[in-house]
Amino acid sequence: MTPVIYEIDTWPWLAGLGKGVTLADVPGHVWDEVAAPGLDAVWLMGVWERSPAGLAVARSNDGLQRSFHEALPDLTAEDVVGSPYCVRQYRVDDRLGGPDGLAVARSELRKRGLRLVLDYVPNHVAPDHPALAEHPDWFIQGTPDGFHVGGRVIAQGRDPYFPPWPDVAQLNAFSPGMRAATLEMMSGIADQCDGIRCDMAMLLINEIFARTWGHLAGPAPAEEFWPRVTGALRERHPGLVLIAEAYWDTEWMLQQQGFDHCYDKRLYDRLVHEDAGSVSKHLSADLAYQNGLIRFLENHDEPRAAATLPGGRERAAAVAIATLPGATLWHDGEFEGRRVHLPVFLARFPDEPVDAGLRDFHRTLLRVAASVRRGEWRLLGTEGWPDNQTHQDLLAWSWSGHLVVINLSDHPSQGRVELARPDLAGRAWRLTDLLDGRVFERSGSDLAENGLYVDLPPWGTHVLTLE
Repeated sequence: MTPVIYEIDTWPWLAGLGKGVTLADVPGHVWDEVAAPGLDAVWLMGVWERSPAGLAVARSNDGLQRSFHEALPDLTAEDVVGSPYCVRQYRVDDRLGGPDGLAVARSELRKRGLRLVLDYVPNHVAPDHPALAEHPDWFIQGTPDGFHVGGRVIAQGRDPYFPPWPDVAQLNAFSPGMRAATLEMMSGIADQCDGIRCDMAMLLINEIFARTWGHLAGPAPAEEFWPRVTGALRERHPGLVLIAEAYWDTEWMLQQQGFDHCYDKRLYDRLVHEDAGSVSKHLSADLAYQNGLIRFLENHDEPRAAATLPGGRERAAAVAIATLPGATLWHDGEFEGRRVHLPVFLARFPDEPVDAGLRDFHRTLLRVAASVRRGEWRLLGTEGWPDNQTHQDLLAWSWSGHLVVINLSDHPSQGRVELARPDLAGRAWRLTDLLDGRVFERSGSDLAENGLYVDLPPWGTHVLTLE
């Protein structure tokens, strides 16, 4: 199963529906709008109880305050509600409707054929999480700076490449008690949803954790962190989908340790910053590996696609991620062309105009991609001519009965897509572009012998069905 997931920034999304609206009383027509044809699941990001201690840090941090004012020039104190990744306890925040409100939301999604995804943060917790006082052995201790709890100094959370995060306490992935507690906590979350997205999952890999914390972590266990957790979860919750936020080329390792899908940040970087050749090379990876990736153009951590991708590049890249194997992640506001990246600490979105054309394009793309991504997927090559090598800017792949071609460049590109299908000969073919309705008639013999000639404008695309 390769789901198409829509991420909602829960707190500002609810605020946009009206003052005091919670998950328990979202109007039915709003859930209808969320349940666009082609989606399989909704990720309600940021539902857990946020930390008052973490909120105090956010309100006193000059760097964070600057980012808040950049996103919301009319910022008020009430707009800052704390980080959803500084979790005080894994109970739905009462201000969002509490556990009962989440149950209502899950029921409404189920009525519309959508599954629910929630977050878990395995690496750290809020500094006022009850476990700091009750189970200090679950945490990294002994750093010069940190949180003082009962005569101990608990380290601030971090990854190995950046300074510590000032609002969270670092769990010790080598602690047996912490590992057992992770399983129980994730099992409790799984009772309330259909999938769990694990924040910064690669930080718990033994080698990475040991490199980050050295002697403070103690000796590394023989067993990796994730396999026992994911294995036991699947025994308790068959069908649960596990998603890893993953970087640093750890995707394959985390797939082997039990995750269904891992972030494909490499593809994101290549679609945003590089050319068709680098994307094509990336897509030559083993198909089983690609099926275990999740493709995206934005999420709550990345800049807005409308602000990052110039001209028609956004639409070309969107066609790519929508029609590739693996899972797909879309983000609240991406379809409408929002340009302001909202820090996760904030409770409302700025007012921005809706790009109706972009919204309609994405809605059509969702529906088309759902019909295209069936059967066998194959990456296709392209050919050019001695005096025209623009075919190198073309990306092409096929599904059973469908062909996708993308010009990932800011200039017109021509070439022949290598179909390598002798079965096409013997009849005429009608090719219909499912995105815009254009129809092309082609000789089957020409297609079989020479492939499909395409001539695409800058950032142009074809999503063709062969009839």
